[in-house]
Amino acid sequence: MVERDGAAGVSHRTVSREAGLPTSASTYYFDGVDDLLTAALTSCMTADAIHVRSIAAAPGDTRRALAEHLNHICTSPGLLVAEYELFLLAARRPELRESTDHWMAAVTDFALRFTTDAVRVRVFVGALDGLLIQALLTDAPPSTDEWEAMIRDLLPGPCLAPPTPSGSSAPSAPSTPSAPEHTG
Repeated sequence: MVERDGAAGVSHRTVSREAGLPTSASTYYFDGVDDLLTAALTSCMTADAIHVRSIAAAPGDTRRALAEHLNHICTSPGLLVAEYELFLLAARRPELRESTDHWMAAVTDFALRFTTDAVRVRVFVGALDGLLIQALLTDAPPSTDEWEAMIRDLLPGPCLAPPTPSGSSAPSAPSTPSAPEHTG
């Protein structure tokens, strides 16, 4: 529904109609449309963050596994559209940022499998979201091989030990002259 109509198209009435339930069913469980929309979008983003975190925790070089996952979500982009709707809502409403923070932490954990450079990690997290949005805007999203090539370009280093889950948002870039230099 969010894929088809956007966040603005969500109402108790439209959700109930899609679910084949009376409108009172959605109003019983959710005080307002914002609560309903937030619950649905948060669920999508949480599931995707858990999946990316499981890829990050797997043994060996997991860049191909992430590429396969990205290809999968781009070939049926409904959930991806919903996740970016949540990103936009969270930009305006900080109380919604917990789910987006979990997503960025999962992607950070993945990047930490290949680099300890905070700048490179931050670039990877931002670039991945940008590439996913770009994939939504084209009739020919990247193939698995193309995703893997982009991931390897952004994270060219050898595979490191699986990280301890960060559980936080994306790292900030070094801000002091004494910080380690960007090493790739």
